[in-house]
Amino acid sequence: MENKGSDEVEKLKTKFMSVWHNVKYSWVLKSKTSFSRNSPVFLLGRCYHFKAEDVNCPSEDRHDGADEDFIMGNVEAFRKDFASRVWLTYREDFAPLPGSTLTSDCGWGCMLRAGQMMLAQALVLHFLGRDWTWSEALSLQPLDAETRTTTAAKRLVASLEASLQGTPRTSESEPCHAPQAQASASASAEEADAHLKEMYHRNLVSWFGDVSLAPLGLHGLVRIGLRMGKQAGDWYGPAVVAHILKKAVKEATDPSLAGITAYVSQDCTVYSVDVMDCHKAPRAGESSEETPEMPPVAQNSQPSSAPTVPENRAVIILIPVRLGGERTNPEYFEFAKSILSLEYCIGIIGGKPKQACYFVGFQDDNLIYMDPHYCQSFVNISTSDFPLQLCTQPFLLLLLCTSTFAPPALSSLPNSL
Repeated sequence: MENKGSDEVEKLKTKFMSVWHNVKYSWVLKSKTSFSRNSPVFLLGRCYHFKAEDVNCPSEDRHDGADEDFIMGNVEAFRKDFASRVWLTYREDFAPLPGSTLTSDCGWGCMLRAGQMMLAQALVLHFLGRDWTWSEALSLQPLDAETRTTTAAKRLVASLEASLQGTPRTSESEPCHAPQAQASASASAEEADAHLKEMYHRNLVSWFGDVSLAPLGLHGLVRIGLRMGKQAGDWYGPAVVAHILKKAVKEATDPSLAGITAYVSQDCTVYSVDVMDCHKAPRAGESSEETPEMPPVAQNSQPSSAPTVPENRAVIILIPVRLGGERTNPEYFEFAKSILSLEYCIGIIGGKPKQACYFVGFQDDNLIYMDPHYCQSFVNISTSDFPLQLCTQPFLLLLLCTSTFAPPALSSLPNSL
């Protein structure tokens, strides 16, 4: 009886903590932010200038091999590029996570969400290419602060009622799969390619759905974490998340992910031999669980009619590092900027407990990041037409970048990445 009573108290405590976190991370405060028009802005390897008369990046700010095609000269291009990145945040009202009764990751899942965003960028880069941008990235109207406040208040009341009644609102469904592309004979090759990439984008986003069967969703990551001694609700460091992402990609059963693998460096060292071994696809019979039923979607190509096993695999290289002791050593600031300037950079994740972010760029000594600390409702991805704006919310990304986002100084870069 005593154990039963303590379990009930723990469940009640979990419910109220979940309600508190949902409220805490449902508010957005508006603050003024401005970018300099005299300095280049780097976003995941792309360089942008906001000053119309500037046509070239300063040579000292450009990475090796950059050319004129690499330079983007207007604000709209930067906004569309930034708003096209997949933004994943805290969610609530999904099915209980493995090994717990939690139906929200508010207050503890920020590093997992940051890791998901980094992995999503790697997949976008692989399947769609760095030049791709979402056609609807700038078409959605941003919500004002009053609308968000009203939404947060309604969420608070609903969460309290659900907690008191003991009827959590959960949903479980399978991730959707994009329909096979059928470009009409009259459509141009360019339009057909754009349509195909839009479907790939939707399918890619569905992989990160908050359902048990989503290959890269929160439930799957938590399930892997359990095998590593981590419970839902624990703090996940960047190194732990890197290994979880590696295993999630390896264990993914979606045929399109069969041609991708992840490599996690040891002691901050990348061994080229190990990377090449990861690059080589396993021979027939070596690993039947990774043999695809159909070929992965190659960049800028359409699916083949006959299933084939990929000869080689794309490798996502993850490098856990610690840039100092209690604080980040300033000597590493230029190193971090050079990494974010690389064309195939997929970003940096890092932070302290409950303060993890996904860093994607910089201007001068200020960082540009995507913040997962915003609670949104569960999105059902079981339908083929689920609203992408509710999964990536590019309008909020746009606000973070143009009006409500205050770029932090490089001195605030976490020492654990």
